[in-house]
Amino acid sequence: MIPRYARPAMAEIWSDQSKYRIWFEIEAHATDRLAELGVVPGRAAEAVWKAKDMTFDVARIDEIEREVKHDVIAFLTHLAELVGEDARFVHQGLTSSDVLDTCFAVQLTRSADLLLEGLDRVLAALKTRAFEHKTTVCIGRSHGIHAEPTTMGLKFARFYAEFARGRERLVRAREEIATCAISGAVGTFANVDPSVEVHVAKQLGLKPEPISTQVIPRDRHAAYFSALGLIASAIENLAVEVRHLQRSEVREAQEYFSKGQKGSSAMPHKRNPILTENLTGLARLVRSAVTPALENVALWHERDISHSSVERGIGPDANIHLDFALHRTAGMVEGLIVHADRCRENLEAYGGIHNSQRVLLALTQAGASREDGYRLVQRNGMKTWDEGGPLIEHLKADADVRGFLSDDQIEACFDEAYHLKHVDTIFKRVFGAG
Repeated sequence: MIPRYARPAMAEIWSDQSKYRIWFEIEAHATDRLAELGVVPGRAAEAVWKAKDMTFDVARIDEIEREVKHDVIAFLTHLAELVGEDARFVHQGLTSSDVLDTCFAVQLTRSADLLLEGLDRVLAALKTRAFEHKTTVCIGRSHGIHAEPTTMGLKFARFYAEFARGRERLVRAREEIATCAISGAVGTFANVDPSVEVHVAKQLGLKPEPISTQVIPRDRHAAYFSALGLIASAIENLAVEVRHLQRSEVREAQEYFSKGQKGSSAMPHKRNPILTENLTGLARLVRSAVTPALENVALWHERDISHSSVERGIGPDANIHLDFALHRTAGMVEGLIVHADRCRENLEAYGGIHNSQRVLLALTQAGASREDGYRLVQRNGMKTWDEGGPLIEHLKADADVRGFLSDDQIEACFDEAYHLKHVDTIFKRVFGAG
């Protein structure tokens, strides 16, 4: 991770000092239970807790690791320097993965809590803007081409629903990842009583892993990073929409442009969608963690460490980048400027061709075959595209159309309310009856 995209609370979770603090708590809680079982002296547990308020010397741990080539041993050696001779009773029956995997679970659950806060901010912003622009009519597009009318409120509501699904997935992923493994080498509890795992899990807000090998099963982690990837895709989906709406030719919405802000070093007039372009890039970074997480599921026998180097990177990076992106997304939505007048201009720019389906339906209801109705509407739609003028006038001038529809019936097809009559129904489905 780089400081540019690191919010302090999330960065702290992934700091070395925080990691070693969690390692210490795992070892100390385990020693407490071992003392209760009579495996180690009671004084040993008391001695370990002497380090509770101490700051771990990261440089010293790194120095030891350069010699022993093992991060957990380096930490335990430093802990012994702080605690004294009773430190020999620490880590009784445990293996390194017990500490590493349980710590990783704590970091991921704490990260998930921060991400959920970010999601809640995004959802609140989208809901506010959805109701604000519930009836702000604009043209809907398919393939980038004018289709039928919609509203800006429905656009916000659609993204709200997508982020709400992402939130549900993250809640489930958080629950799935919140497991503790203190089961010793190859996960058989041969040298550590299962109650130690239960005790440590309770103290750290986790659940005991039902069955581990020497590691917590990595399908849990794959589910977590997949949930992050889907949230990142929701961010990009919203960001791409805003980027398109901000194009000069469209200009239906734009990111807030603050006083003193500059858009280009060369062209002083520019107002670029820099926030949403940045979000598109951050989404790619978060999603880049998904495939490695899936590939980590398959390990040799009871364990190997092919997953370890991957997780040292994707653990902090994916969470830190997504945390930053969520709050940038929320801020962007909160400040987004919607140009309702431009929405109306674009809606009316092409002679009402967005009413073509309504005319087709009216023709079929009046007795025309679907094929003939389609041909008649398309013929007049192409005139509107190529020659200009309102579609309604081309239709009224077409004798074949007039053979089925009167002027009043044609005009009824251009009633804007027809397209938007169920907006309330959609809002109730998305936001509930309230």
